[in-house]
Amino acid sequence: MTAATEQHLVQQAKEGSDEAFRCLVERHMKQAYNVAFGFVNDHYHAEEVTQEAFVKAYRSLRTFRGDAGFGTWLYRIIVNLSLNRVRQNRRQLERETTDIDELPSTMPAIPGEQVVLAGHIERALHELPTLQRAVVIMRHIDGLSTKQVSGILQCSEGTVKTHLFRGLKKLRAKLSFLEDEVR
Repeated sequence: MTAATEQHLVQQAKEGSDEAFRCLVERHMKQAYNVAFGFVNDHYHAEEVTQEAFVKAYRSLRTFRGDAGFGTWLYRIIVNLSLNRVRQNRRQLERETTDIDELPSTMPAIPGEQVVLAGHIERALHELPTLQRAVVIMRHIDGLSTKQVSGILQCSEGTVKTHLFRGLKKLRAKLSFLEDEVR
């Protein structure tokens, strides 16, 4: 879908076309979910954040000025909602007193080297600070440009590059044990 087509859909949606808004949702659904998941690290919460973001976008569409693309505007909504969810989850975890010793110590075997590798990468990714994780996911998994990420996060491209550099450096360190296993 071209930028002109998307602008046309936005205009139609602003004028009340549910079909136009549905097309926008379909275009951005997968990437919206991926951005949310990158922050909240939970499929259920990512789905909730994504749905909430589209509802908020629908309700706020009339205020969308079009200074940035619809996707950039939508992803900013997702980032804000995701950060709120992360804060809520953190507070909830602090209130809960789960005794880790009571958890089962055996984990079922995971078949396949690819699944194991993906698990290591996902765990390492989610150990990164929130902004570093978000930048790495948006740049390298979602394929957004540095400029697009800076628009979504409302920060300079230099800040995005700094978070990206630091995040990738930490990922390399966290995953360095994999190099030893390959040798």
